[in-house]
Amino acid sequence: MVSRLMKSKLWWCVLIAGILAVNWIASLIHFRADLTAEKRFTLSPATRKLIRSIPDQVTVDVFLSGDMPAEFRNLRNATEELLQEFRENSKSKLVIRFSKPGEGMGDTARQAFLVYLDSIGLHPTNVKVQSRQGESQEERLVYPGALVSHKGRNIPVDLLQGQDMTGEFSSGAQTLNTAAALLEYKFAAAIQKLTDTLPAVVGYLTGNGEPLSYNVYDLIERTIKPSYGFGFVPIDSVPVLPLDFDAMFIVKPSRPFTDRQKLKLDQYVMHGGKLIWLIDNLYAEMDSLMRNQSDFIAYDRGLNLDDQLFRYGVRINRDLLQDLQCDKLPLAVGNYGDKPQMQLLPWFYFPLLTPANSHPISKNLNSVLSIFPNSLDTVEAEGITKTVLLSGSANSRLLSTPAIVSLNSVRTEEDIKTFTKKHVPVAMLLEGRFRSFFENRIASATADSLSGLYKQPYLPTAEMSNKMIVISDADIVANVVTQNEGPLAMGTNQFTKIQYANRDFIVNCIEYLVNPSGILNTRSKSYVLRMLDPAKLDNEKTTWQIISVGLPVLLILGFAFVYQIIRNRKYKT
Repeated sequence: MVSRLMKSKLWWCVLIAGILAVNWIASLIHFRADLTAEKRFTLSPATRKLIRSIPDQVTVDVFLSGDMPAEFRNLRNATEELLQEFRENSKSKLVIRFSKPGEGMGDTARQAFLVYLDSIGLHPTNVKVQSRQGESQEERLVYPGALVSHKGRNIPVDLLQGQDMTGEFSSGAQTLNTAAALLEYKFAAAIQKLTDTLPAVVGYLTGNGEPLSYNVYDLIERTIKPSYGFGFVPIDSVPVLPLDFDAMFIVKPSRPFTDRQKLKLDQYVMHGGKLIWLIDNLYAEMDSLMRNQSDFIAYDRGLNLDDQLFRYGVRINRDLLQDLQCDKLPLAVGNYGDKPQMQLLPWFYFPLLTPANSHPISKNLNSVLSIFPNSLDTVEAEGITKTVLLSGSANSRLLSTPAIVSLNSVRTEEDIKTFTKKHVPVAMLLEGRFRSFFENRIASATADSLSGLYKQPYLPTAEMSNKMIVISDADIVANVVTQNEGPLAMGTNQFTKIQYANRDFIVNCIEYLVNPSGILNTRSKSYVLRMLDPAKLDNEKTTWQIISVGLPVLLILGFAFVYQIIRNRKYKT
């Protein structure tokens, strides 16, 4: 039958119809085999479920466009491939557009749009590109970001957020590779926030000297409020902590907690509330050091929380962590005339904390800036799992109380040799069925009041498995306030303008505690850079050039030679 069709005068019509049919079937049935070891091109079940449940159109404008270095082109291609996968799973409810920022606009409108992008956190990156071969390189601005829109609301997605392109502890290629691994999480999280009609509610506890100044502006106004419900919770003005709050921050209290307050915190946890403890056990502030320009003693705040945290499985020590991997501070190194000569020097009281494991909260995360952190220890607590989220480097040391804070705490090579502590924990995740700190201690009248009057019965053990996060440095969420720029982003060094991953870490903590969808687990993806061996490449360069260039030519010549022999034999008279 096939031979008869091919001999027909309309054979070309049959061929065209066949091609169209194959393409139509291919458009209906999409299949792609992911053969990568890390499943780079496979969406997680949580992401797939989210994308398929998009109610109506979501638009993604990606600004990573134009002439770029190879690493940025790879990031653009990875973004396009991921969003195409999103689009197919959303049944075309996702609209994707790639363009340069302000493309097609007039000069005034374009400038206003660039200012808007900068105001929402999408900043340009200066890169060097070569337009044509033989020409010198020129610097251009690339916007590695996107804007996700739904029903008039926008969420910016900074593809490099949380990554350090210029830091001394990272490389550009590895940073962009990590950014590619985080694409699924960043876009899925943005879409979820835009389409979620019932966002989680996060509280900020007050009543024990917690800061309410501009130093927590970035935490409250730029981190929590844009994505979650928010409210202040005065602990002494409520009989019990409202369970309407899915999670609650306890940030840098400076006054001791009473037993009544501790009972409220305890029962909030027993009934399923999540706590993020940010505790400074010692009073150590930069204001004291800069004001006095001399040494001072870091003393105990006496917060009366040790026994309660011990019951939950962790202990915050009364010490200060110093680390050779640290941020820099302008310090006087001499005098120039009658004026001090300032220089940016490592300040060992400002450790740059690193992710301690592959947990979704901290994996693929850049360094987190801490200021005068204490160390954490785990203690025995039945049924509680402890996971270290952030820790110091392999070159740390601890100063026990009374700890003397000095501008010149490291003076000699011998001092450097004392940094022998390795990976001292500073942030800890606790998970499991917590047991009440007041078990067998609460008065029956108090228990009756909780049950009858406040409709929140006393529980000696948590109703179900719960989570909390303990961080022994409250300044992780603090931001600097300058006269010219106002409140900076948390984790920003006002002198070097480097922004560390403090905000990303805190957002991940909130998401892990309050978001049951599992989207955060996509952060644990790893993209392995399979680099060529430079030495082997140099030694075997000629061999592989011959194989890659010469072998295809030889194969074609060999095929032509064999074909000619067969043809001669077939038609030889």
